[in-house]
Amino acid sequence: MVKHSRRFNTLLKQVEKNKLYAPIDALYLMKKLSNVKFVETAEVHIALELDPKYADQQLRAAVILPKGTGKKNRIAVITTHNKIQQAELAAADIIGGEDLIDEIKKGRSDFDKLIATPDIMMSVAKLGKILGPKGLMPSPKAGTVTNDLVKTIQEFKAGKLEYKIDRSGILHIPFGKLNFSAKDLYNNLITLQKSIDKNRPQGSKGRYWKSVYITSTMGPAIALDINLLRDSHL
Repeated sequence: MVKHSRRFNTLLKQVEKNKLYAPIDALYLMKKLSNVKFVETAEVHIALELDPKYADQQLRAAVILPKGTGKKNRIAVITTHNKIQQAELAAADIIGGEDLIDEIKKGRSDFDKLIATPDIMMSVAKLGKILGPKGLMPSPKAGTVTNDLVKTIQEFKAGKLEYKIDRSGILHIPFGKLNFSAKDLYNNLITLQKSIDKNRPQGSKGRYWKSVYITSTMGPAIALDINLLRDSHL
């Protein structure tokens, strides 16, 4: 049994058991409950009726959050010589080719997002065992394999976000910071919901959404009413 601190248990008492909250009410409550000395991240945890061991029930996609994530992503780009200028124009933080691949093999990992052009993916594929477990492997589905480096880098700098279900069919997604207004967090959350519905895998039949919880980094989970999440408007 998990033991919680006195602080956490005090917060937990303010969340009604077995209640499914309207999204905006849950966001206001989450912000109200935050009582730590740093700006917490707002997270959403979504259980879907998917079994990722089947190829047609995989879910991996990317979405641009309208209000951003509140985090400054450090972007690395692996490309060939003729695309380096594009990456420089878009202010990528780290730029390289085979040399950067070698550095990553040796342990370099000082970046949050890795973007690659298709012409060098054969070499990047060798990094699969290193980058895959960290969620950093470039992928066309996630928009991180591209020839349009300027647009792609700018989008990720502005708040584009990748998401992928884990082995249990659950999404764990940060969607802002608690110093965002409740309305801005709501707009990000609804944008995520629409993207998840839009990218529903072909193998998904019947019910798709099982449960949705939001939480802050150090706060308790708050259950959302799925129907209100998918149908509500401010």
